[in-house]
Amino acid sequence: MFFRNIVLGGLMLAATAISATAADDVIIVQSTTSTQNSGLLDAILPQFQDATGIEVRVVAVGTGQALRNARNGDGDVLLVHAKPAEEAFVAEGFGLPRRDVMYNDFVIVGPATDPAGLANEADVVAALARIAAAEAPFASRGDDSGTHKAELRLWGDTGTDVAAASGTWYRETGSGMGATLNAGVAMGAYVLTDRATWISFGNKGEHRILLEGDPRLFNQYGVIVVNPERHPNVQAAAAQTFADWLTGPDGQAAIAAFKVDGTQLFYPNAAP
Repeated sequence: MFFRNIVLGGLMLAATAISATAADDVIIVQSTTSTQNSGLLDAILPQFQDATGIEVRVVAVGTGQALRNARNGDGDVLLVHAKPAEEAFVAEGFGLPRRDVMYNDFVIVGPATDPAGLANEADVVAALARIAAAEAPFASRGDDSGTHKAELRLWGDTGTDVAAASGTWYRETGSGMGATLNAGVAMGAYVLTDRATWISFGNKGEHRILLEGDPRLFNQYGVIVVNPERHPNVQAAAAQTFADWLTGPDGQAAIAAFKVDGTQLFYPNAAP
């Protein structure tokens, strides 16, 4: 609640009596760095506002932090990508029913020299095991984001104790995807990243995609309206309008139409 008041207060300072927006026409979306850094939200949110008159203000953080913020009532709706954690959020009574919105996938990028020999590997768990065996540098977000959660799940499948390796070949940035990619490029490290951020990323250097296509790299996004019974400050009607638009024909078409250099970054898959 405190965080929400700070966000609304700070963003409303510049509003004039002529242009001020009613509070119930403004929602805060707790979302991920990938939806922001890729340019998706900049592309689709003006379409939503034009259609509904509802202004959207985005807090772009890792999924874990977004869920914690929403648990505290600091937001009206979530757009995140860690389905088990999202389902737990709803089961605990903090959110209304979750809905699928769109998907893309994760990839492993790394230096052209490819010291762990990933280029001919199709199995992501085997690829990570190669990195660990070679003790090749790996840059992790280390921030409890959806990407970090997916990465830790995959490391678990290898049997590698990355916590024990922290600070050696395994390096945690505690940062968003863009910052972690910058660090990975600078140190010649492998990085697990969502494809959308990688495509939009401008500082690739000699890094390239070395592993892709394993079904375990599937990356689903969901939308959840924060439960107004838990937090009465939630702008529930406007948040529900946003969730309905995002999963409806217009929002799904807007997601499908978003491309970078002719490449589609997200694929809508909301249930009818």
